Amino acid sequence: MTAPTTYWLEHAWLGTHVEPGVTLAVAADGRITGLLTGADAPPPGAAVLRGLTVPGLANAHSHAFHRALRSTVQVGSGTFWTWRDVMYKVAQNLTPDSYYALARATYAEMALAGITHVGEFHYVHHAPGGTPYADPNAMGEALIAAADAAGIRITLLDTAYLAAGFGQAPNAHQARFSDGTADAWAERVSALKGGGHARVGAAIHSVRAVPADQLATVARWAEERQAPLHVHLSEQTAENDACRAAHDRTPTQLLADHGVLGPRTTGVHNTHLTDADIALLGATTTGTCMCPTTERDLADGIGPATRLQRAGSPLSLGSDSHAVIDLLEEARAMELNERLRSRTRGHWTANALLTAATADGHASLGLHDAGRLEIGALADFTTIALDSVRTAGALPRLGAETAVFAATASDVRHTVVAGRHIVRDGAHTLVPDVPSALSESIAALRA
Repeated sequence: MTAPTTYWLEHAWLGTHVEPGVTLAVAADGRITGLLTGADAPPPGAAVLRGLTVPGLANAHSHAFHRALRSTVQVGSGTFWTWRDVMYKVAQNLTPDSYYALARATYAEMALAGITHVGEFHYVHHAPGGTPYADPNAMGEALIAAADAAGIRITLLDTAYLAAGFGQAPNAHQARFSDGTADAWAERVSALKGGGHARVGAAIHSVRAVPADQLATVARWAEERQAPLHVHLSEQTAENDACRAAHDRTPTQLLADHGVLGPRTTGVHNTHLTDADIALLGATTTGTCMCPTTERDLADGIGPATRLQRAGSPLSLGSDSHAVIDLLEEARAMELNERLRSRTRGHWTANALLTAATADGHASLGLHDAGRLEIGALADFTTIALDSVRTAGALPRLGAETAVFAATASDVRHTVVAGRHIVRDGAHTLVPDVPSALSESIAALRA
């Protein structure tokens, strides 16, 4: 880690309130070793972060290559399923090198948005046609390397994707996603190494993509390693209908039958649920990752987030398809969606929404010592300007409300990971020109 080891925060959100003048001491291992409030002026040699500093944001659900779809999928009309056809065409053009370039640029965009940890739901494993690369994990290793190059943490949620639907073999587009069986998936993913900035978790793409008799294999792999396990759940009503037709139960009930639900598991979207589904998810403390900007972009619907949280399902947030990369917008959208549905306001406090974007998001990715500004936590934090055209005039003590309901990713001024300044004064310190990196990597996929 490079100097300085002391940061002075003009204002800091400490989980329940905002404190002015907070000094953080950071050790060489990238952890907070001291926290002093009431410091009216920066101590000598401290890095000064003016604005509101919050713990680093956790993007709990990402498909990095979807960044190449931004804008292009807005032409014409359609549904989730027509959007998916366009997505498949982009996936077919990925190689380990091109995926590294795109993911590095995408993760750098995340760092500029205050994100310090990404959960990458990764399923493009093999070459087109399904032939494994010489290194069967070349694509996953490219993503891990890309996160390192962009200066953020990653939990690689290596995804089992074995079928096109209930009783259907993978189609031509999906061949490169599939390992054939869950046992073969487990053998391949077991060779992935974490450590440092990277963790390896597991994912079940969906109940339609992993046969019921193989769900337990993926769940067991995660259980043996105490690793996070994520799954797309009831994003579309068509999935629910097909699951009932094939198994006479909902996707949530099918996952419960095969031991998938539990406190290390997170259902992504959880949009079209029955009362019994919500009770099951809550009783097992299975998490819920809401991705409001993607869910509205794909016309998925509004998930029952308030009911899920009341039932006992912890909430996290993700940018998913990267229609935008802005966790503050995801937090705001979750509340505003619920206002539209219920025609009442104030379903979550700003503190609760920031907790979903920070501590609970990191926990869903298996990182329980991040997402808080406290002694012993990882020194991962981000600073939001309080003097931009969006945030000017707000009371500093209402910094949480300003961050969630007024600020955007454009207001992020600093991002620090393990005590290392990754974004300084709005500029990425490792990727000098993020827009060019994005443009060039996306253009290469279209060539």
